[in-house]
Amino acid sequence: MAVYFLSFLVCFALRAEAFALEPRLTWQESEISLTRFQVQDVYNYSTLLLSDDNNVLYIGAREVIFAVNSQNISEKKQEAYWKVTEVKNEECSRKGKSKQTECLNYIRVLQPFNESALFVCGTNAFQPVCDILELNSFKLAGKNEDGRGRCPFDPAQSYTSVMVDGDLYSGTSFTFLGSEPIICRNSQHLSYLRTEYAVPWLNEPRFVHADVIRAPENNPDGDDDKVYFFFTEVSVEYEFFNKLLIPRIARVCKSDQGGLRTLQKKWTTFLKARMICHSPENNLIFNVVNDVFILKLREPVIYGVFTSHLNNVGMSAVCSYSLSTVEDVFTKGKYMQSATVEQAHTKWVQFNGEIPKPRPGACINNEAKAMNYTSSLNLPDKTLQFVKDHPLMDDSVAPIGKRPKLVHQNVTYTQIVVDQVTALDGNTYDVMFISTDKGMLHKAVSHDMDMRIIEEIVLFPDHQAIQTLLLSDKQAKRYIYAGSSTEVVQTPVAFCEKLASCAECILTRDPYCAWHKGKNSCVNILAESNTDRLLIQSLNGDSSHCPGMFPEWVFGC
Repeated sequence: MAVYFLSFLVCFALRAEAFALEPRLTWQESEISLTRFQVQDVYNYSTLLLSDDNNVLYIGAREVIFAVNSQNISEKKQEAYWKVTEVKNEECSRKGKSKQTECLNYIRVLQPFNESALFVCGTNAFQPVCDILELNSFKLAGKNEDGRGRCPFDPAQSYTSVMVDGDLYSGTSFTFLGSEPIICRNSQHLSYLRTEYAVPWLNEPRFVHADVIRAPENNPDGDDDKVYFFFTEVSVEYEFFNKLLIPRIARVCKSDQGGLRTLQKKWTTFLKARMICHSPENNLIFNVVNDVFILKLREPVIYGVFTSHLNNVGMSAVCSYSLSTVEDVFTKGKYMQSATVEQAHTKWVQFNGEIPKPRPGACINNEAKAMNYTSSLNLPDKTLQFVKDHPLMDDSVAPIGKRPKLVHQNVTYTQIVVDQVTALDGNTYDVMFISTDKGMLHKAVSHDMDMRIIEEIVLFPDHQAIQTLLLSDKQAKRYIYAGSSTEVVQTPVAFCEKLASCAECILTRDPYCAWHKGKNSCVNILAESNTDRLLIQSLNGDSSHCPGMFPEWVFGC
C-alpha cells in the first residue's frame, strides 16, 4: 500500500509539474555548503577572472585585487592593493563626487595579458588608469597608463571589455561626465580604433557584454574573427516623449584598420542591430538586455537575459540566438537611413537605394580581396561613407523558436551562464544558471521543448543583487562564482548528494544527477563513469526504474 501511495504521489507530481515554472527545489543557505570570500572593509566584488588551468580565481574589488583558490575560494593566495592618492581623492571631491564612495579606485578591467601577467584598470577617483599585474610577485608594474576608453570614470557607469590576442576591446564612456560613449580597440600591434562620436552609432548605451567569436579555420569565405558587443541604448529609429530603450548587438572585425581618409582611426566594420525578445502569447516585449553568455559550440548560441521598462510588468525573460541568424542580418540584411521626411515618431527608415561594393561593414574577406581590396585602408570612400552614415541594420535578430526560452514573473534576472551536460540518455542539455537582484540563483533546463526551473539556490540570504556570474568548466568539478557588493560566493553546479531517495533524485530532472544503485545515493554523473550500469537517470521524471517502484503504466500515470 505504501508503494502504491508513493507511486500515486510521483504521478501527481509529474502532472502538476508540467505546468509549473516555479522552482521545484529551493536550497536555503543552512541546507547546503557554500564557500564564501570576503575581506573586512572591502566592497564591490564585481570583476572576476578565472584561470581554470591554474585553479585560480582573480577578484577585482574596490582598491584591491585578490587571487584565491578556485576550488575553495575561502583560501586567499595573494592580494595587491591599488589605492588612490590623497591628492586625487581631494581633486575628485572638489568636482562634487563623494570621497567615501566615488573617489576611490574600483577595479573594472581584469584581463589576461600573457601567461605571467594580467592587464588591469581602475576608475582611480574619476581619472581611470591601467597597469600590468605581474603574477609571480603579484605586484603592479607601475605603468599607470591613461585608462580613458578602456575603463569608465564613474564606478556607476556601464562597461565591458574583452582581450583578444593581446588587444583590448572595450565599451565604456570616454569622458568624466559619461557623455561620450565609445567602443574602441587598444592594441600593441594594430592601429587604435574607436566608434564615431555620433548619436546614430551609440546613443546613451548601457554595455553588458563583449566577446570574440573566431572564424573557422580555412573557412571558404575567408572571413575574419569578430568581436561582438551587447548593450541597451536609446532608440534612434523612433522618438517619443519618454526615451524608448532598444537592446542591441554590434560587431567589429578583428583585422579592421580604419579608413585612410574617411573613418580615419574609426571602425569601418561597425554595424549594429536590434535584438528581439518578445513573448507572443501575452504580447510582452523585453527591451532591456541585462547580460549575455555565448555558448561557443560549432554553431555558437547567444543567451541573453532581458527585462522590460515598458508598463512596469515586473517580468524577466531568457532568449537565445544562433550566430548564423546574427550573421545573416549583418551580411545579407538591409540597412537603415535617417528619414528625409519625418513621419510622426519615425526618425529612421529602411534604405532602398544602391549599396556600394564591397559591402559596407563587411570584413576583408575573399570577395573583397577578389576586388583587390586587401585592407580597410584601401576601401573606396563610397563604401566608408556609407558605413559612417548607415551603422544601423533594418533587419532585427530574432530568437531561436521566435519566442523566449523562459519567461518568469515577479523576478529581475541580472546575469546568466550556460553549461552543457551530456546525460545518460546520450543527449546534450543546455543548463542555464540565472541570477536575480535578490541574491537567488535559478537553474533551468529545457527538455522536449519544456522549460523548467529545477532549482533555486539562496546565495545571499540578505537579498543582495548578484552583480557578476562566472562558470568553471572543469569536467569533474564545476562551480558557479557569484559576486556582489560585499562578497563572492562559490557553489557547485548541483547538489545531487542532498537528494535522499531515488524518486527524489529522478524527479529533479537534473541532467547532472543520477541514482547509483550500488552506493544507494544520488550522485553527480560528472564524477562517475557514464557507462556505469548502476546509474539510473530519467529527464522525463520516470522513477519507475528505482528499486521498489512499479512501472508507471501499472497505475495509468
